[in-house]
Amino acid sequence: MFTSVLMIEKPLSSVDTEFVSTLHGDEGVSFVVLMQPRGDQADVLLRAIDDVALGRVDEAVREPDKPRGEEAPLAQRGLEVTLEALRARGHEVVGQVVAEHPLDLLKSVVAETGADEVIVLTAPHYVEEFFHRDWASRARHKVGVPVLKLFSHNE
Repeated sequence: MFTSVLMIEKPLSSVDTEFVSTLHGDEGVSFVVLMQPRGDQADVLLRAIDDVALGRVDEAVREPDKPRGEEAPLAQRGLEVTLEALRARGHEVVGQVVAEHPLDLLKSVVAETGADEVIVLTAPHYVEEFFHRDWASRARHKVGVPVLKLFSHNE
């Protein structure tokens, strides 16, 4: 069985669930999902620049909706939705919310599970990508397996 570590920052849409489920054709795939929500850890300025680059000026100047500290329960619920969606497609799947040091955890999960690949599925983050500070760019130098970067879809 093929093992993929899937790094996400929000629950998978149905389109994303189908896409990652069919990447390897009929081969059986198990997933280890690491949910790293973008919250306080993300630089507010970088998010604002990304919003402007994507034409979402209103979002760039808007205050965050949720009070600080609410990311963890929302992330746990989003993770559960993602795990259920992947299980419904017939995959073996486990996962966890990442509180700190996502790339260190990623490296250890890849080593412990003998993962064959890492899939980083996020929204575009242009400033981070330009400077190669995004998860996928940084993971390529750390994990020792192929890293596939995909952009998430909205429903």
